[in-house]
Amino acid sequence: MTGADPADLAAVDAIVRASGTSFYRGMAVLAPDRRNAMYAIYAFCRIVDDIADDETPFETKKPRLDAWRARIAALYAGQADEPVTRVLKLAIAAYDLRQIDFQAVIDGMQTDAETTVVAPNMDALDLYCDQVASAVGRLSVRAFGDASDHADIVAYHLGRALQLTNILRDIAEDAGRDRLYLPRELLEAAKIPLNPAAALVHPALPTVCAELADIAQGHFEDAAAWMDQCDKRAMKPARLMGATYAALLQALRRAGWRNLHRPVKLSKLRKLWLALRYGLL
Repeated sequence: MTGADPADLAAVDAIVRASGTSFYRGMAVLAPDRRNAMYAIYAFCRIVDDIADDETPFETKKPRLDAWRARIAALYAGQADEPVTRVLKLAIAAYDLRQIDFQAVIDGMQTDAETTVVAPNMDALDLYCDQVASAVGRLSVRAFGDASDHADIVAYHLGRALQLTNILRDIAEDAGRDRLYLPRELLEAAKIPLNPAAALVHPALPTVCAELADIAQGHFEDAAAWMDQCDKRAMKPARLMGATYAALLQALRRAGWRNLHRPVKLSKLRKLWLALRYGLL
């Protein structure tokens, strides 16, 4: 990031690398300043997500989340107190990142931190997806290089598609934490108990998962359509994320949610093919 202390950039870089995801390599298509802005956005999300996932009581998590609320507010008053916020301060100035989107991410993490989420209704699930995924998308498209209303619509749909895919992938893992993110309306229609352990073994669960997959697929399709209205170069990372997660959703469909304890992943060859197709290597 132009003007950033190299030590701050190194600290942010280390957080992203330590996450062990493909995100670090996926941002290689971006120009250095945009890439460093994305790394800082990701590092912020990683930090607040780790707070929410901590096994400590909510009473110990809330002050840490509140401290990040204060840090974000301070950024918009021109103040930063550690490496991630110092890089974010430069990214905010360069790409007009919005405070409301950072705060929405924290709101979503607080939902996970203070609540054992079990079968939220559709509206609550949609809000959660907006906070933990679409808000990140709204920050990201600006760092990618498109701050248009059309890009915000891409973030709306793609964020929901990605988060619903995550939910469909992680049903067993979430149930192990006494959580169930599948929507109440679908579970009740299928007469599935609103209990993570019971839902996990119910014979109608694959049907509910397929219905939610249809909703996710609709968001993938809408996101792709709106990408065509956006800056082509700016949408490259979004297209890769969309294609990768859409492929994962299809893999989940093929597995049919019949063995929820067997992880469903894309092969390295499949990921490589997607990266080559979308020009990120």
